[in-house]
Amino acid sequence: MNAGSTAPKPGDPGVRTGRAAGPGRGGSSLGRLLQDGTPGGPVFRLLARWVRRPLLPAVRLWRRNLQVRVVAGTLLMSLGVVLLLGLVVIGQVRNGLLDAKEKAAQSQAAGGFSAAQDRAATTPSAPGGDQGGGRAGSSVNWRSTLVEQLASGGQSAFNVVALSLETGDTASRGARASGEVDPTTSIPADLRHSVAQGTSTFQSYARIHYTSGKTSEPGLVVGKRLNDADGTPYELYYLFPLTQEEDSLALVKGTLATAGLFVVVLLGAIAWLVVRQVVTPVRMAAGIAERLSAGRLQERMKVTGEDDIARLGEAFNKMAQNLQHKIMQLEELSRMQRRFVSDVSHELRTPLTTVRMAADVIHDARADFDPVTARSAELLGDQLDRFESLLADLLEISRFDAGAAALEAAPIDLREVVRRVIGGAEPLAERKGCRIVVVGDEQPVVAEADVRRVERVLRNLVVNAVEHGEGRDVVVRLAAAGGAVAVAVRDYGVGLKPGEATRVFNRFWRADPARARTTGGTGLGLSIAVEDARLHGGWLQAWGEAGGGSQFRLTLPRTADEPLRGSPIPLEPEDSRRNREQAAAAGAGARLTAVPAQPAGDRQAALSVPPRMPPVPRTTVDPTALPGNGARVVARNAEGSDGDGGEAMASTRAEREDGTRGR
Repeated sequence: MNAGSTAPKPGDPGVRTGRAAGPGRGGSSLGRLLQDGTPGGPVFRLLARWVRRPLLPAVRLWRRNLQVRVVAGTLLMSLGVVLLLGLVVIGQVRNGLLDAKEKAAQSQAAGGFSAAQDRAATTPSAPGGDQGGGRAGSSVNWRSTLVEQLASGGQSAFNVVALSLETGDTASRGARASGEVDPTTSIPADLRHSVAQGTSTFQSYARIHYTSGKTSEPGLVVGKRLNDADGTPYELYYLFPLTQEEDSLALVKGTLATAGLFVVVLLGAIAWLVVRQVVTPVRMAAGIAERLSAGRLQERMKVTGEDDIARLGEAFNKMAQNLQHKIMQLEELSRMQRRFVSDVSHELRTPLTTVRMAADVIHDARADFDPVTARSAELLGDQLDRFESLLADLLEISRFDAGAAALEAAPIDLREVVRRVIGGAEPLAERKGCRIVVVGDEQPVVAEADVRRVERVLRNLVVNAVEHGEGRDVVVRLAAAGGAVAVAVRDYGVGLKPGEATRVFNRFWRADPARARTTGGTGLGLSIAVEDARLHGGWLQAWGEAGGGSQFRLTLPRTADEPLRGSPIPLEPEDSRRNREQAAAAGAGARLTAVPAQPAGDRQAALSVPPRMPPVPRTTVDPTALPGNGARVVARNAEGSDGDGGEAMASTRAEREDGTRGR
């Protein structure tokens, strides 16, 4: 047998014929149509949204349900394993069946070829004078008899075909076949060519067609070139149908598919049950943890058994119990501290009043004292003033801690509040050698607010700006837009270092502990201010850069119950170091000049800024992620926008231990 003559077997991979489907011109045109933003784009997006909407619950279930993901993964992996094993088993069975069929076919065909050769050798040739058509008819009759004799032993297991080596129409005239086989379509052309060119036995897989209308079937064709009794070469083929092998392979495929499906379903059910045993306690723990976080500290897990899950439940219950105990201790300690501060503050008012009266008498009579005693009387009066201010701040802080602070909101014009605050801060500004410039007070800036608290916040901001302004002008900017009003206080002094924009509202915190106070601050001003802003539902935010000054912005809603969505004033001012450098890089200008060269009454005077300095990193924080609201401080990119409620800022959500930046 010629090994090079074997043809592909039925079912072998890669034997299929056909053209691969590729993207048509219409598809690419549709893609360009949608990408170019033509009217087809919105229609496609609407269709995609309509198709995606029913899938959203499944996607949400996949993301949130661990059990579904584990079971689905188990099913997919099991299906892959079953498919791989099925392909291997089917391939082995197919190869085994075909190998057995080939051996049997080769044995049967070899016997037939040998018998045909022997018969040709023992049959006398035609008489010498009978040439031409007589000899051809004798050969055809001899081959017909040979085909009938060879096929009679097959009992439908095979068929025999004898073909002439002649080409054209004469080739079909000499064709003889058993079992109503169509020899012209059942014998492959490449096999006939191989048989005609060689003397070995060749084989090929092909479809066996019948002249009686019987359905074609796959088969194995084995052929060889022989000589008849007259010495004329001819082709003899054995055709072995593969119907039984095909039925056996189909039975194996069906059995494997049924068994594989059953195994996959069984594995999925097992995975579901196993994962359920693990996931159910985890879900219970998650639900109890959520209830614990909501304040229901008495919740506990139900523990059964002694396995790892039971140990986890016991550990969780111990953790919850210890957490409840610690929280109760901290709450009790907090109540005691608040009560202590409140009681001490109230109790100190009576002796302080007596001491104040005595100090006033001594202060009024200081003219009759010697210089040292007179100076002591003045110092006593100053320190009593500071003590009274600290006591008032402590009482206010205790009200905030106890949740007893009340808001008395009424429509007010912030311009009037700013004028009163500036009027009170002008003596200090004169001593510091700076001026307070108001910008944006041409139009009314009206909001529902507690005038006493707003005035206290603005007074603290303005006095702090004058204190830390290094003798440069202080700018107070007002604006209103949408449902919010804002007041920003800008100074050009020492500024804030990275990270200080969030700590500036901590209680008793000071940016520079060595810096002397000239106004006798208590260290609680900004802490009280941020609580006042929070009570209004507003924001108190800080921005600053080292050596470039700082800006504090108070944003309030126009109506008391309206939530804030943004601020009409950017937190980072336009004359900040970064904005100036960006403007210079873009060719917008060298630097901003703003020393008020106009008369003092011109509110739109330019603002003086310090010389340009190298950029320094700044830490800016979302107001909803500051201490006091249960969230952690998260630094944001300094390139972000500062014009809305989610911008970099220090928010009004200062924690109960917040204070000032030492102003």
